[in-house]
Amino acid sequence: MKERLKRVLGSSSRISTQLHLAIWGAVALTVCASLVGWLSFNSVGDVQERVNEGSIPDIVASFAVAEDSGILAAAAPRLTAATTLEEFNQVVASIDDARSSFEEQLALLEEGNVGGEGFARVRANADSLISNIEALEEETLKSFELNARSEALASELAALRTELDSIIIPAIDDQLFYIVTGLWDRERNRAPETVHFSQGQVDHYRHLLLLQVEGSIAMELLANAFTLSQASSIEPLVERFEAANNRIDGNLSALGDSLLRGQVEPIFDRLIELGTGDGTGFNLLRERLLLEETQQALVVSNRDIAVDLVGDVNGLVAASQASAQAATQASSDAIFTGRTLLLAISGISIAGALLIAWLFVGRMLIRRLKLLSDWMRRMAGGDLEASVDIEGRDEVAEMAAALEVFRRHALEVQRLNLVEKLADELQVKNEELEVVLEDLRHAQDRIVVQEKLAALGELTAGVAHEIRNPLNFINNFSEVSEELIKEIQEVMDEEGAVASEQREAIDEIFGDLSGNLGRIRSHGQRANRIVHDMLQMGRNSGDIQSTNINNLLDEHARLAYHSARATDPNFQLDLQQDFDPDMGEIEVIPQELGRVFLNMVSNACYATDERRRSVAEGNGGSYMPTLLLTTRRAEEHAEVRIRDNGNGIPPDVLDKIFNPFFTTKPTDKGTGLGLAMSMDIVRKHGGAIRVETEPGQFTEMIIEIPLTPPATPEGEIEAAAAPEGG
Repeated sequence: MKERLKRVLGSSSRISTQLHLAIWGAVALTVCASLVGWLSFNSVGDVQERVNEGSIPDIVASFAVAEDSGILAAAAPRLTAATTLEEFNQVVASIDDARSSFEEQLALLEEGNVGGEGFARVRANADSLISNIEALEEETLKSFELNARSEALASELAALRTELDSIIIPAIDDQLFYIVTGLWDRERNRAPETVHFSQGQVDHYRHLLLLQVEGSIAMELLANAFTLSQASSIEPLVERFEAANNRIDGNLSALGDSLLRGQVEPIFDRLIELGTGDGTGFNLLRERLLLEETQQALVVSNRDIAVDLVGDVNGLVAASQASAQAATQASSDAIFTGRTLLLAISGISIAGALLIAWLFVGRMLIRRLKLLSDWMRRMAGGDLEASVDIEGRDEVAEMAAALEVFRRHALEVQRLNLVEKLADELQVKNEELEVVLEDLRHAQDRIVVQEKLAALGELTAGVAHEIRNPLNFINNFSEVSEELIKEIQEVMDEEGAVASEQREAIDEIFGDLSGNLGRIRSHGQRANRIVHDMLQMGRNSGDIQSTNINNLLDEHARLAYHSARATDPNFQLDLQQDFDPDMGEIEVIPQELGRVFLNMVSNACYATDERRRSVAEGNGGSYMPTLLLTTRRAEEHAEVRIRDNGNGIPPDVLDKIFNPFFTTKPTDKGTGLGLAMSMDIVRKHGGAIRVETEPGQFTEMIIEIPLTPPATPEGEIEAAAAPEGG
């Protein structure tokens, strides 16, 4: 057998070799898949980067160039349509913004080397468009100047017309009156007919009339020039104006050296100067019309350039889109190739895994391991007679050979180890019995404490009943005594019953007796309430009542304090209160909630007393046990806080304090049920308990009770057991 074991151990480990091959094959396939994925993602990333950094910015810039060129082309008519300098400046500002954006987008396109010859055409059209816009701005500014001069010319022409009419029309009327009547005015003598109706006077009248007509014709010709839309139409008006001027000169010459000629000749000279002078009249209007024609030509040219520019930009966009589509196609091809390779590698991996699982793991490894496991279970069950025999030259065969050696050795030492085994088992049983005995002693201690508590509860109930009888006598006889004092006072009030000098002393004595009896009755009623609460603690039910939380907390806190004082006369406690005066009454079961307050105040008294003892036994520092009771009424619940300055609760214990039977007190000090029952009572009231603590500093129990009791079936809220520190 030993030789067979050596032969097997010396053979090659086929299972480990096959497992290594399978694992490294899976690793190789995983590496291949990772490389394929990495190469595919890298290719897609390169394509995406090329699209993001090349095609998309070029397309965006192309669209922006088209948009800005449209804005510039549309701005030309707005320039020519501007009627005020402020409006013109606003249009120029918008054009400057569009032109800056236009130049930036063109620079981006030029950096991207988009389009080649197409971009050259875009650049040429853009330069032409910008040049036309600049020329149009200059022409528009010049048109404002010409319009101002034209308006001044029109105003002066109207003034000349008015001035001429005011002089020559009265002169014509006077001359006609003289010709007809021979009188210049009514105060002069009539001239002979041969004088006033002579040919010379008629000619003078005719010349005056012709001056008025020709002057009106000249002014109308000059005024009509303002309505023309083409510069070529001005020349005929100029010729007619000059002919009218010649006729005016002839008529003025016919007037000779008359006073009227001296009045009207400067007016006609100014009219001729306005019509034919440099920078005025027809020349000014001709210049304005030529400027308008130039502006229209620039607007039309801008429109044509913008159309060509949009066409060229569309070509650039098409080129960028083609580049983006090519990049996208390359990305799709890379993704398809990567997906195909990954699917192939995944298929090979799955097929290999299935083959390994079926052939190697299932048929060769698991079947033989199952045989070996069956033999091991039989040996574990005590059957050492069946021999282990598995053929092969791998690790399973080695394990079978080792198991066979172990079986033979086990048979040899079985009898020798039986006594030692029995001794060990006996030792273990003894240790288990010791543990059970220790647990039994603890359980017995708890049972004794429970029995003591039960007996104490029964004794308390009996004592409470016995105390209640004398308390009733005290209360009743105090009331009877007060009534007797009142009857004595009534008797004394009768006339002459008591001397006046003794009446004041007797009244004072009766007053003291009444006050003392009132105090006796008050304290007797308080003792009766305490006895009533003690009796209710031993009962298993209670009714929901309107209860003053402040009074309930105060009574049970004092009861717990006096209970602690009765246990340890050296115990002291600074009991502080911060009660909400608006707390009022809420619907609770006072017996059950009183148990909660009594239990938590008792725990606080125990914690502060423990700290007092540790301080006294330690360095002798100063420490005063303090308990702060706080109540607050919120919108939906009442909050009660009980804060002590004891040792606090360690973090590892904090999550367990509400578990039943969990306590950090000695066995004779608590059972671990108080906080658990308190939590049950508060939850049945629809409330919650929270704990805030800092080890070595304080512990604060926060109780929240809803102002409206929860809707529960009758009898569902059961009274908890008698309070006990947790």
